[in-house]
Amino acid sequence: MPVERLLPTDEATDLLDLTRELADGEVLPRASGDEATATPPRDVFRVLGRAGLLSLPYPEEFGGADQPYEVYLQVVEEIAQRWMAVAVGVSVHCLTAYPVAEFGTREQQEALLPGMLGGEQLGAYGLSEREFGSDIAHMRTRAVQEGEDWRIKGTKAWISHAAHADYYTTFARTDDTAGKGLSCFVVPADADGLSFGAPEKKMGLHGDPVAEVVYDDVPVGADALIGERGQGMAIALSALDAGRLGIAAAATGLAQSALDHSVAYAKERQQFGRAIADNQGLAFMLADMDAAVGAARATYLHAARLKDAGRPFGKAAAVAKLVATDAAMKVTTDAVQVLGGAGYTQDFPVERFFREAKVTQIFEGTNQIQRLVISRHLLASL
Repeated sequence: MPVERLLPTDEATDLLDLTRELADGEVLPRASGDEATATPPRDVFRVLGRAGLLSLPYPEEFGGADQPYEVYLQVVEEIAQRWMAVAVGVSVHCLTAYPVAEFGTREQQEALLPGMLGGEQLGAYGLSEREFGSDIAHMRTRAVQEGEDWRIKGTKAWISHAAHADYYTTFARTDDTAGKGLSCFVVPADADGLSFGAPEKKMGLHGDPVAEVVYDDVPVGADALIGERGQGMAIALSALDAGRLGIAAAATGLAQSALDHSVAYAKERQQFGRAIADNQGLAFMLADMDAAVGAARATYLHAARLKDAGRPFGKAAAVAKLVATDAAMKVTTDAVQVLGGAGYTQDFPVERFFREAKVTQIFEGTNQIQRLVISRHLLASL
């Protein structure tokens, strides 16, 4: 059953219809097979990109669609219902364009955004390091200025699309002043000195290749610096607020899919001469799962609407990421339980959903970090 949505315009309704059509025709049929073989779905991203689904919240003049964030996130949710790895990839790609769109000069926007938003390119976001996951203020990757140009040296870890991206939005230290010493660069994939580690052997999301990105004195021009020197921390945190909403929407879609499979199975599976859905204990479990999915959707839409209205949304984004990803973990766990022994096998997709849900509580800021963000907002308002 399609999710009942309240969309702001007829255009948005048509866009969601297009998303469902493409997701059912191009995304869903590939999910199980490509996850099993850990095949990166680069051609799927091209299909989505040519349909305009990789650039929805960005300006039309640079190749975007000028869609509200609440519409873009519901597109991400619909994709996640079919294949979580692709939805995460869409969110990551959208995040990689954010620094240029929000902090780049007019010249940088005109030079870079059409490629980033045109559908053929795929971006990666080089922020985390193995020793400094959430502690980005102390990252060690360094950019050294040579005249007007730069050389970047260091290693980024857990980078989605590593070795498959066309550009790497990269954060590096330009001064030894903790958070105030970070800067943001866009590094093309064919830059000299750029290399990649072996893909991580992950629990799930095998269609989303994650690996180290190694910068061995990578040269970039002066025009690769996005924003001001030393503005990297502010850019990263601003981008993460938006990126957390993408993960919240994807987690909601994953939970919705787990719920849908659970309801269908409970109505068909017979025990003791009746459908297991007729047992009140299981029916109440399904009700709790549905409530969790609805609550997750409401939190990310509330944060998106604040963002669209130009109001502060950092706390709401942290709440959405926390609530939606915890809901995804709980709902996918319950889905395995509803299916019983069948749910623990690869004959049904809920075991994959369960494995995919776990990482949503970790990336784009762990849920412990979300609690820290929320508590700081609360205490600052007292």
